[in-house]
Amino acid sequence: MPKLTGYFKPVGQDEEEGQMKFLYRAVAVPAARPRRQVGRLVLIAVDCDKFSVNSSSQTAFDIAKFWGHRHISNLLGHTDDRCQRVLPGADLHQQENYFSRETLDRLSAKRTDKGWLEDKQSDPNTVYLLFSNCSPMVSSPLEDHNAGGENQLCRFRYETVKDLLQKHATVLIFLGVERRKKPSSQTVDGVREPPAWFAINTDEDTAELLKRCREKNCCFPKTLNRDLLKFSEEEAGVVAQARSVLAWHSRYSFCPTCGSSTRSKEGGYKRSCLNSDCRSLKGVHNTCYPRVDPVVIMLVIHPDGNQCLLGRKTIFPVGMFSCLAGFIEPGETLEEAVRREVEEESGVKVGPVQYISCQPWPMPSSLMIGCLSVAISTDIKVDEKEIEEARWFPRQQVIDSFRGTRPAFTVPPRQTIAHQLVRHWIGMISNL
Repeated sequence: MPKLTGYFKPVGQDEEEGQMKFLYRAVAVPAARPRRQVGRLVLIAVDCDKFSVNSSSQTAFDIAKFWGHRHISNLLGHTDDRCQRVLPGADLHQQENYFSRETLDRLSAKRTDKGWLEDKQSDPNTVYLLFSNCSPMVSSPLEDHNAGGENQLCRFRYETVKDLLQKHATVLIFLGVERRKKPSSQTVDGVREPPAWFAINTDEDTAELLKRCREKNCCFPKTLNRDLLKFSEEEAGVVAQARSVLAWHSRYSFCPTCGSSTRSKEGGYKRSCLNSDCRSLKGVHNTCYPRVDPVVIMLVIHPDGNQCLLGRKTIFPVGMFSCLAGFIEPGETLEEAVRREVEEESGVKVGPVQYISCQPWPMPSSLMIGCLSVAISTDIKVDEKEIEEARWFPRQQVIDSFRGTRPAFTVPPRQTIAHQLVRHWIGMISNL
């Protein structure tokens, strides 16, 4: 008997609902799998939407992996057999989380090239992003920014912002250059270098800053935890980079070593103490460079495999539960941080820990390290100083929450790694 496998393929736009419909195609695959059938599957895989899910919250990759179609899952997972030979234990599916898409080449080697940076700053093709108190200027298709809709970064050219660059309080960081669709090292014969991108943070009056923008419905978002989740995947990655570095600058105007004033260097990726006797000027010190705070965020799985542990804080929206999380302490491993945080917050003890994926979180500058873990005890005793409540949720309740069909609770939005960890767990245990 042939096996049945399916992939999602776009078939058209629903004018009434304004959303893409997907056709779930069942393809018969004989056990012998002749070459023409494999080729047909590859074509379908290339054409499919890799991020859509079926009623069991499975992606095309999950389905291919479930049925053992290694070549198709390799293709959907952006890997090949060579990677598997080098890293035989690696998961084929590399999850791309919100805030993590790299659309710019950071060109870190150019940060110390002062002449090159100055030339790029005055280049008419250079793109500037404008921030006020670490909030980016954005435009929205809707007059009411709270009504939803995708935000877009307002982009400026040198002539529009050159006066800001002359002000002492302005912070400027070099973000990188646009990635070429067709790589080329040519810079002569009419072939231009890709445009450079910079971010500017200023304390100038916001009303005056908004007058510089030609777009409609421009503003500086005030509710960043919500508004920073409204960008496209491409722009979200740029915002994460820019805001994290700018937030660091706002906290390190003075040297943590001696208390003297500091100045920005190396394209905004270093602050140097102005006190010539400061020991931070001798050798490499972590106080001189942007910091990232590592945070573990974990989905704890019940020993029976069919329940997961979720918790909620008082600041969460009503009915929302999420994965447990906490900062990694100095001298602590990733695995031990997971075990410690879960026990501190819920009283549950954890055994095996598996890394899944990570997510930059620019509020202000954390790296969310997503893990799955298996509980070795199940009794819950909540530390009310940490969280308000924790519960074991059966698999079906979790699936209902994703489907929105009479959910017993809600999960965080899709832009969060907590959402993706729960979705990953559902995909691991779902049947077709």
